[in-house]
Amino acid sequence: MIRVVGTAGHVDHGKSALVEALTGTHPDRLREEREREMTIDLGFAWTTLSDGTEVGFVDVPGHRDFIDNMLAGVGGLAAAIVVVAADEGVMPQTREHVAILDLLEVPRAVIALTKIDVVEEAEWPDLVEEEVRRLLAPTRLRQAQIVRVSSRTRQGLDELRAALTRLLGEAPPARDVGRPRLPIDRAFVMTGFGTVVTGTLLDGGLGIGDETVVLPAEMRARVRGLQTHRTSIERAVPGSRVAVNLSGLDAGRLARGDTLCAPNTLRPTTRLDAHVRVLPEAPVGVKHGQSLKLHVGTVDVLARARVLEREVIAPGEEGWVQLLLDRPIVTDERDRFILRRPAPSATLGGGVVVAPHPERTHRRRDPRVLQRLEQMRGGTRDERVALLLADGGPRRISDLAEALGIEVGATREVLSRLESAGLVRRLGEEGAGEVGFVAASWWASTAERTRSALDAFHRTYPLRPGMPREDLRRRLGLEARQADWVFAGLVDDGVLTLDGARVARRGFEPRLSEVEERKLAELRTRFAASPAMPPSVRECREAVGDELWNLLAGRGEFVELSPEVALEADVYRRWVDEVRASLERGEVVSVAEVRDRFATSRKYALALLEHLDAIGLTLRVGDERKLRLPSGQNSGSVPG
Repeated sequence: MIRVVGTAGHVDHGKSALVEALTGTHPDRLREEREREMTIDLGFAWTTLSDGTEVGFVDVPGHRDFIDNMLAGVGGLAAAIVVVAADEGVMPQTREHVAILDLLEVPRAVIALTKIDVVEEAEWPDLVEEEVRRLLAPTRLRQAQIVRVSSRTRQGLDELRAALTRLLGEAPPARDVGRPRLPIDRAFVMTGFGTVVTGTLLDGGLGIGDETVVLPAEMRARVRGLQTHRTSIERAVPGSRVAVNLSGLDAGRLARGDTLCAPNTLRPTTRLDAHVRVLPEAPVGVKHGQSLKLHVGTVDVLARARVLEREVIAPGEEGWVQLLLDRPIVTDERDRFILRRPAPSATLGGGVVVAPHPERTHRRRDPRVLQRLEQMRGGTRDERVALLLADGGPRRISDLAEALGIEVGATREVLSRLESAGLVRRLGEEGAGEVGFVAASWWASTAERTRSALDAFHRTYPLRPGMPREDLRRRLGLEARQADWVFAGLVDDGVLTLDGARVARRGFEPRLSEVEERKLAELRTRFAASPAMPPSVRECREAVGDELWNLLAGRGEFVELSPEVALEADVYRRWVDEVRASLERGEVVSVAEVRDRFATSRKYALALLEHLDAIGLTLRVGDERKLRLPSGQNSGSVPG
């Protein structure tokens, strides 16, 4: 078992000395740190406890000027050692570090009362312990054991080791969802190896030869080597400190705050939904529109807060915010974070990421938004998938997996359970293209909205064969891919029929009124009386109305040769067949020849030939036409 433990505490309270006493390795790695006798950046060391547990220590700086570096080191900890010097007691950075550990919900800690050997007054350590207990009382660390130690005389070190062994033995295994991610805290070049990145591995294992990507810059690399505590390994496990040797990447392009992960498992974000708790001792609350510094994992980024419930979350209060980031970062659902005021710098509070990829900027003070966020915050994985589906149209499995930060296989299992329970509807068929999923409630609502929209359209336009497909898609608020899924599903459910670019209720047929039937009979009489020179299109529209004429032309009862000329369908087919037959026999076909053949006028003959040119049956050569298509072929535009 490998665990990561972090230190916390005020500057000069002996954190680095304690780590060295426990491990035999001084964690300060910068010459400046040794010269100033003060940790500036993160330090690292390791040891093995009596039960065989390997412990990697992350030693963080205690000075307030280096709090950003401290925050980069406290992600992914199994436990913390809070260091309080017995000769000084609780100091400002003690308070801030404890508050940060509580906000990040570091699950367990032990308190090391250091420098116990320099305290001369016998009752003083008891007073310091009381002060520490008061500090921890309102936090999740209130039950932490206090151990009196001296790094110089080694007093209490065995007791501290025993406390750590017991504490880590109670800890559950690190979460493993099969999707590794490594928030990078260091990137450097190592002679003979090349580019190396380090961090605490989360959510999945990483092996030699694995393909990886560094986000947000989308840089691909392969794992060339792995080390934990300077020991080469074949595979790193989640919850461990790991150094990753990468091939194909220049270390100069990497930085603290980048994330190493498996390809196609995470994506950067510039917007996230979060629940925030403001510290009671914070100098100010979190205000709507306020610029803050967000610390999550190893990254820090400027963010603008959109407070969703009110104007300000006051000190000691909690609330919902949407954070708009000034550059892309990688974070995941349920990641803990800290919010700080940039200037003058101060820790204001922290919270949890509930949705790392919200699809939109939320409306403020919207009860539905707040209710959904509360459900997302406390829901199981199945419940969160159902909520995502209920909030919009059909989604692909890969989209859901990405939104939730889980593997496609795990998402498929969730959807299978929800489908079996009747909570989710599958759209499309496996192997026949992409498959989409919707919440059953969304599907029922959409089917009803579709019925209502089509019924209203048919009442308004009873002579039209159907509603334009694009109009219905926009009415339902669907993307093109979603519309394909939804309309196919509604066809399967017997809600509608599709005919090209038109959509109609199942069973709908345009029905003519008695008046319209009479107008149509009169129009047919006029065409029959003069089949070679019938009424113009304008006269037809005036006789029966635009809606009825469009229906008749759409059904092929009359064929518009041009905006002015129309023929009755049987006459049209006879003329076309005769022209084609003449051309196939090699006869000359011209406007004059067609005029004389059909005893019509030049206007109708010209309209017919230009129509046949337009549909690809004939080709004009001078004043004559020749056959464009071989015998036996016809254009789909010609009624048959």
